[in-house]
Amino acid sequence: MPTAHRTVTVQGHEIAYREAGPADAPVLLLLHGFPSSSHMFRDLIPLLADRYRVVAPDHVGFGRSATPPPTDFAYTFETLAALTGEFTETLGLDRFALYVQDYGAPIGLRLALAHPDRVTAVVTQNGNAYEEGLGKEAWAPVLDLVAHRTPETEAPVREIYTLDGIKWQYLHGVPDPSLVSPDAYEHDAALIARPGQAEIQLDLISDYGSNIALYPAFQAYFRESRVPLLATWGAHDEIFVPAGALAFQRDLPEAEVHLLPTGHFALETHADRIAALMRDFLARRLTP
Repeated sequence: MPTAHRTVTVQGHEIAYREAGPADAPVLLLLHGFPSSSHMFRDLIPLLADRYRVVAPDHVGFGRSATPPPTDFAYTFETLAALTGEFTETLGLDRFALYVQDYGAPIGLRLALAHPDRVTAVVTQNGNAYEEGLGKEAWAPVLDLVAHRTPETEAPVREIYTLDGIKWQYLHGVPDPSLVSPDAYEHDAALIARPGQAEIQLDLISDYGSNIALYPAFQAYFRESRVPLLATWGAHDEIFVPAGALAFQRDLPEAEVHLLPTGHFALETHADRIAALMRDFLARRLTP
């Protein structure tokens, strides 16, 4: 089924999004991570759109959505979650299953905390909600920045936004890197290299501590809601390590966890496998 590329204005900011599937089908809301956009779902959307209405926005500051300067917009996860909530209301999405990856996880889970009745299921692909899921080496410079933002703590984090840093995120843990299209990381790197992006991304990653502070609330939401959850996790990810995937079963014993032989951006090599797992899981666990 064809994928449409649309825009909508939310709180005065243009949000770009991809959409495919029947208008009256159950909704899947796909929330991307850093440093990507809805572009990361380009292979997954066609594999699901025969059965679901699939909607994938670009967060403000990413992809084709608006990128207001930090002087005019607060780049925090709370702000992005609020915008995502209003985005769903603008499109009339009152019930949906979440697919979350990387930054998409705290954005989507904040949305679930605010509106638990709207979330029918959660699919997390290297989208973390537990401290044990934070890879120590990868997160050390970020946690230093979160604790004390100075030019000295900013410097190593800025390396994450370079082409080499973004390329590493795509290729680490992938047994055969030749299977990852260079178009993916070069696309992201080109957008992150736009004027003003360094400040935008530093503001946002500096706020990541607010997500860690909410981990206990996210975990309580799992226990209280018993939301159906599927984890399809790149087992070789050094950013969000497999312990973070297995931890979901502590609060959701019926959570289904699949560790795939790839890295952080599992869709680049395992879109077919993830789509098959999702179709099976959602067919069994979604309440009509």
